[in-house]
Amino acid sequence: MPEGDTVFRTAQALGRALAGATLTASDLRVAALATVDLAGWAVEESVSRGKHLLLRLRPPDAATAAPLTLHSHLGMDGSWRVFTAGRRPAGPAHHIRAVLHTTEALAVGYQLKELALLPTTDEPARLGHLGPDLLGADFDADEAVRRLSRDPGATIADALRDQRHLAGIGNVYCAELLFLRGIWPWTPTAEVTDLPALVALARRVLLANSRRPVRTTTGSLRRGQTTYVYGRSNTPCRRCGTLIAVDNRGERVTYWCPACQPAGTAAPPGGAAPRTPR
Repeated sequence: MPEGDTVFRTAQALGRALAGATLTASDLRVAALATVDLAGWAVEESVSRGKHLLLRLRPPDAATAAPLTLHSHLGMDGSWRVFTAGRRPAGPAHHIRAVLHTTEALAVGYQLKELALLPTTDEPARLGHLGPDLLGADFDADEAVRRLSRDPGATIADALRDQRHLAGIGNVYCAELLFLRGIWPWTPTAEVTDLPALVALARRVLLANSRRPVRTTTGSLRRGQTTYVYGRSNTPCRRCGTLIAVDNRGERVTYWCPACQPAGTAAPPGGAAPRTPR
């Protein structure tokens, strides 16, 4: 599942393959961009902003055109892959949303949730709602804590996953961070005793995972051993042996350990008690 670390590594891979090169051909397979031809445009850089990926492009003639940014969001299933120039893209053709050619490389975007082309100067307007980027060099922890605190009645799980508070956390990191801090997911944000420590842990874990190909919160890179609670419903907690619980009634699936993350007084969405394995 793409989260901030995945998008960060994707941006780095695209940068290594494309930055400094000139596009020789392009194929953007979304209706709004079907007639766009980026041949002759140079790739200035590839950067991530939370879960958003930005390919900044320099025009063939700066006197007649302004720089553009190819903005993509991976959503739940999207990805970018890099191939050697001239190679046929792997995977089903109907999953492909973007194809970028240079003399040395081929970059292909699959199942992208969003794909848009905009003036680079419009990036702040498009992404200005995002909170501090957990993987950004300019990450502001105090601002992240302030944003998390501005809706004290929101559950901490919802607050963490809200990209307006801090950018980069999805379902996986939300579940794992709350387990590591011993926090029940439906705890009101106002009742979380140490938000700065939670934010610091989030940055530390995402930074560590941005440097390796396999995401882990347990420290193990072995298949099936990389998470404490996420994706582990009805299996024993790695710390205490209690069966991991899951709640999937809303848009987001939530995992937690009932013993390591004891329930508070607040009721989860819908009013019913979360389902706990017996």
